[in-house]
Amino acid sequence: MASNRHLRFDRTEYGARVAAVLEIPLLRLVDDLPLPAYARVGDAGADLVAAEDVILKPGGGRALVSTGAAIAIPSGYAGFVQPRSGLALKHGVTCLNTPGLIDSGYRGELKVLLVNTDPIEPFEVLRGERIAQLVIQRVEECRFVPVDELPMSERGDGGFGSTGR
Repeated sequence: MASNRHLRFDRTEYGARVAAVLEIPLLRLVDDLPLPAYARVGDAGADLVAAEDVILKPGGGRALVSTGAAIAIPSGYAGFVQPRSGLALKHGVTCLNTPGLIDSGYRGELKVLLVNTDPIEPFEVLRGERIAQLVIQRVEECRFVPVDELPMSERGDGGFGSTGR
């Protein structure tokens, strides 16, 4: 179970409630880059920036891009690296292995696996450019219990495409 020692209560009010802020220890591996930051109040994902210039070749060119940061996610939480919608829409650049899972025990540099899906144009990732978003979420540890059959549900075993196109 996650302890509250990493929670800080922010007096900034959103409507009628006071927001709790989870503090994440961050080790800067590159000093002159911005910290992960939220673009707007209430955003779920904090922007991660590239710590290096990279050229993504067209038609599936990919690269593991450094962010220049390592974090210590508290037990009971996990990080999820997500694509930035603007890069995908405007340039065909997105994250592979998405969401990229960061377990609470990982202490290495955060890296983002980018791919260029544009069939013609290369894409230049510039150092300091926002390349992905990091979402921190509470997670539950589960114990999987073998059973002889599963309880019924409205959906049943309907999977891929079972609810329409």
